[in-house]
Amino acid sequence: MPMSEVVESHPSLIPVINRLGIRLGLKDKSIREVCEEHQLDSDFLLIIINTFLNEEYFPEKRLKAFHLSQIIDYLNKTYQYYLRYQLPNISRHLESFIAKSTPGNKTLALIGKFFQSFKEQLVAQIEKDEQKWFPYCLELSRKVASDSSFDATEELPQTGKENNEENAEALLTDLKRIMIKHLSGEYNDNLCYAVIFAISSLEKDMKQHNRIRYRILQPIIQQMKQANQE
Repeated sequence: MPMSEVVESHPSLIPVINRLGIRLGLKDKSIREVCEEHQLDSDFLLIIINTFLNEEYFPEKRLKAFHLSQIIDYLNKTYQYYLRYQLPNISRHLESFIAKSTPGNKTLALIGKFFQSFKEQLVAQIEKDEQKWFPYCLELSRKVASDSSFDATEELPQTGKENNEENAEALLTDLKRIMIKHLSGEYNDNLCYAVIFAISSLEKDMKQHNRIRYRILQPIIQQMKQANQE
């Protein structure tokens, strides 16, 4: 079916295809044609799209069949999208919302602090993944593929779940909850909606990202390490 029809029915997919290099102006090209044009695996793209749209859909076995580098490449591109677009977008809306609301509002000050804490934790997690976890995964994959020996004493880099960095998700949820439950004073309704919509979009994206990261990537690496040590 035409890719344009899929995106027209589900506009929330726009950032998902954008981070894979697919931009709007899709014409009547089929999903396969668009993937061939951008040198993407159409099966992989369809699984990512369905995983993003439907939380009940999560084909772990099919995702594990793809090459590790495909999964890491997608996760890396997702992180870059967070840093370049989604975090700045929330910051811009939040700053405008606070500036145009009642001065000295303690709730707004708390909202600002929550977002800053969330941003710091998310950036720290991204840096750890990009500098330690993903390179480790790719190196292990290369050694397994070439049947090279792997140092059995080498420790797996700690992942976000082990370091409780999932607090970033909790902070984002708390931020939205505070705005919905505890806002007071005069504020701009449209700007408030823009902030909540931007937060909700990132919240959904992070849930799908973390499902792939912890339920697919991490088990694959554990299996590779065990197989290499046997």
